[in-house]
Amino acid sequence: MSILVDENTRLIVQGITGRDGSFHAHQMLDYGTNVVGGVTPGKGGQTEHDLPVFNTMREAVLGTHANASVIYVPAKFAPEAIVEAADSGIELIVCITEGVPVIDMIEVYHAVKNKGLILIGPNCPGVISPGESKVGIMPGQIHKPGNVGVISRSGTLTYEIVHALTQFDIGQSTCIGIGGDPIIGTSFRDLLPLFQADDQTDAIVIVGEIGGDEEEKTAEFIQKNVSKPVFSFIVGHTAPEGKRMGHAGAIISGGSGTAESKTKALNDAGVPVAKTIDELAGLVRDHFA
Repeated sequence: MSILVDENTRLIVQGITGRDGSFHAHQMLDYGTNVVGGVTPGKGGQTEHDLPVFNTMREAVLGTHANASVIYVPAKFAPEAIVEAADSGIELIVCITEGVPVIDMIEVYHAVKNKGLILIGPNCPGVISPGESKVGIMPGQIHKPGNVGVISRSGTLTYEIVHALTQFDIGQSTCIGIGGDPIIGTSFRDLLPLFQADDQTDAIVIVGEIGGDEEEKTAEFIQKNVSKPVFSFIVGHTAPEGKRMGHAGAIISGGSGTAESKTKALNDAGVPVAKTIDELAGLVRDHFA
């Protein structure tokens, strides 16, 4: 089984006629994702990869009965694209775009949440349920169907960890890159209950980063609400205080948001924190041995 996306996902690609949108639409189609159309304002009536292109999300949903969208548009247009998808009734919105202004995301976050919809991202690699559906930019070939759920703030490290798991013959139920910006649509705490309820997810891997207190809050949440085994990896043990490390959300100050504080919180909640990617995969392998 899987969460968020599966063979029943009907996907619209927002920005499908752009360079990135067109390339990744092709990649998703090749993986077997049920891409049903795309949206580019002003290009309605055209086709891209033999898919219909619509001017608006409302037209796209009416014409295809889509229930998910993925966004590949420039940062200045991404907030409007997210809101348009939400207003059209799309249940799952995945925003790949990076560089979306934080002030814009504050309004967008509440607009989506108030409708009871799910937003993954922005600045994320997306979602994949191996063998069923890929929504985003993940390299599908490194994934393997299985029973380990993966949630990560880091896009590239998601791939590294998935590859390590696959090398140990450990498959994944669903892998989700939630994004590393200060304000994102969905957190660890939003997704953990879905994996907890999934009868074919037997263990969960979370990949955190320095900055903020999400991992500390997640540790408390796990202790109270998650009975399945959780394994973790925290990026940024060598990061100097006050220096941003790649992601906008990865900044620490005054001892708060450090790798050490996150590691301690997770350990206190009974969640082992690996020091390396290979060690993390080994911990999961040993659990199933």
